[in-house]
Amino acid sequence: MAGTSDALLNQAEYTADLARQAAEAAEAHAEAMAAGVSGVAHAAGMEIDPFVFRFAIFVLACFVGYYVVWSVTPALHTPLMSVTNAISSVIVVGAILAVGVEAVDAVAADGTGWATAFGFFALVLASVNIFGGFLVTQRMLAMYKKKTK
Repeated sequence: MAGTSDALLNQAEYTADLARQAAEAAEAHAEAMAAGVSGVAHAAGMEIDPFVFRFAIFVLACFVGYYVVWSVTPALHTPLMSVTNAISSVIVVGAILAVGVEAVDAVAADGTGWATAFGFFALVLASVNIFGGFLVTQRMLAMYKKKTK
């Protein structure tokens, strides 16, 4: 039993290292592409809106995330849920900061209503995700406990 869990742990660590290397390579490639596209667009007299560029990266990240999550083996689902809960907790911190933006930045009133609304929405969704993740993880771990007669 311990050998199986060690093998799964080694496989998870290896997969995490591969994912980290792929993310670093993608980041370097994206920065190089951004610099190249920006230089070409500037030379042609056009300017690419940063929102469009970031939105395109977001859409590509959604596709990559979808294929990464659906290719995970069932044995690695619980560790993946734990990482997702950790990411959601970071989102909660950012959402709390966005909700409290009026208290921090009382001078600039432009856009604080939108920031507060989106921050509250992110806070609610991330909290539901964290709570649901813990429930699912608890249920999955309960499946491995020995039942008392």
